[in-house]
Amino acid sequence: MGDNEQMAKPDPVQEPLVSVRQISKSFYSSGVRIEILKDVDFEIRKGETIAIVGASGIGKSTFLHILGTLEKPDSGSMQFGSRNLFDMNPVQLAAFRNTSIGFVFQFHHLLPEFSAIENAMMPALIKGDSMPHARLQAEQILVRVGLKDRLGHRVSLLSGGEQQRVALARALVLKPALILADEPTGNLDESNSETVHRLLMELNEEFHMTMVVVTHNRDLAGLMSRHVTLQHARLVETR
Repeated sequence: MGDNEQMAKPDPVQEPLVSVRQISKSFYSSGVRIEILKDVDFEIRKGETIAIVGASGIGKSTFLHILGTLEKPDSGSMQFGSRNLFDMNPVQLAAFRNTSIGFVFQFHHLLPEFSAIENAMMPALIKGDSMPHARLQAEQILVRVGLKDRLGHRVSLLSGGEQQRVALARALVLKPALILADEPTGNLDESNSETVHRLLMELNEEFHMTMVVVTHNRDLAGLMSRHVTLQHARLVETR
């Protein structure tokens, strides 16, 4: 068979990492139904960086929480590779979430009585890794985010920028395929924000991870390869 007769193989880079189909979500407030998402279709491809932008209250965080399986939609499906996540039971879903999705929030949700390395180890310990292996993984990523000299410090004694870098290390310690960040620099000053922005983009490239960020920060949004927003309960591409 000649070269022209050979069937072209699909490019795996172009296969979606996440496929959302017909997702709908609504809430009730004072007896009034508020539609947040309506029949949303969306694909996230491997290695993409996506900013979800727009005014407060339009449903950006709700959509991010559904992507992270922290909330379930009223209807619809979500494929992560070949797996339909909403077909999993709670135990299976929690295990999947721990290893495949990393979360970074505006409020870092660290355990203040524990050290930086103990916080960063948590996902590996939950996975079932041995203490030495979990500690090694946590140390490596903490060093990478610039906290070599803060490994044993209790996070309550760290600065806000250092705490958010610990949270970033915790999200990345198992090298998940998908990072979801909700206003990751919302509580930081300009200098610390720039540090976290730079780290997010560098680590995206180094680890070939996919990243979806909810943000009002124009500088951070400007670094993302795609921009989407919500209009009338539907996702709209803006770049």
